[in-house]
Amino acid sequence: MAIGKRILLFLLTNVLIVVSISVVLNLLGVQPYLTAKGIDYQSLAAFCLVWGFGGAFISLAVSRVMAKWMMKVKVIDPSSVVAEERWLLDAVSRFSSHAGLPKVPEVGVYESDDPNAFATGPTKARALVAVSTGLLRRMNRAEVEGVLAHEIAHVANGDMVTMTLIQGIVNAFVMFFARIVAWSLSQFVEEEHRGVINFVAVLVFDIAFGLLGMMVVAAFSRHREYRADAGGANLVGKPKMVAALKSLQNAVQVEEDAPQSMAAFKISATKKRGFMALISTHPPLEKRINKLQFA
Repeated sequence: MAIGKRILLFLLTNVLIVVSISVVLNLLGVQPYLTAKGIDYQSLAAFCLVWGFGGAFISLAVSRVMAKWMMKVKVIDPSSVVAEERWLLDAVSRFSSHAGLPKVPEVGVYESDDPNAFATGPTKARALVAVSTGLLRRMNRAEVEGVLAHEIAHVANGDMVTMTLIQGIVNAFVMFFARIVAWSLSQFVEEEHRGVINFVAVLVFDIAFGLLGMMVVAAFSRHREYRADAGGANLVGKPKMVAALKSLQNAVQVEEDAPQSMAAFKISATKKRGFMALISTHPPLEKRINKLQFA
């Protein structure tokens, strides 16, 4: 996708979020939380809940469309599928049936040298599973089936909605406490400067508390990855799931040893340390493999 289209899509999405949440706030009659007497905590709580959950759920609602546009995903048409893509559809259909999904997710392929895959969508009945061309080139069919089973397990576990709820809760708490602390600090300066100090402090504490919130969300995400590995093993068999993870591990090692290493993985993660480990959404592959093998 051209840079201009990506920027336009980003702006349109954010306009949609702002307009939608503003309408909801007006319909709920939420008043400004700063009054002459200080903070109206009820209005602040309502404001933060609507913005925290609203932004997260609107992003979830458009996630499938965004993924197709941003990643240039080519959705496989079951009515005109070529032979080499038929087995992808058959595998996803088989795993979806075993997982009890109400509808088989859309299946797509996108151009990327990185061995990646992802699942997204607002509901179990409106999901998308996409794999990269790099993954298809590097893995045999048994290993790809392991990856597909992992992604179907994410859909079956409702991970998209679960993580959206968690993100919404974290967003609301971050906004709530950031504004309380910012207002408290602004009371220590002269009245004519309080507005500016409060504005700047809100930005600073949104970022600071947001980083702490990222750790919470990442911790939940890592837990869901272990669950998806176990769910994938139930669908495809533990040997194939372990083989898929080991293949990813080998790919990571090859790229790290090369002059230009891959920047990120959507279905795997190298071992990180310190702060980067705390905000990593995926556990190290070594831990995932060990946990699955000895479960």
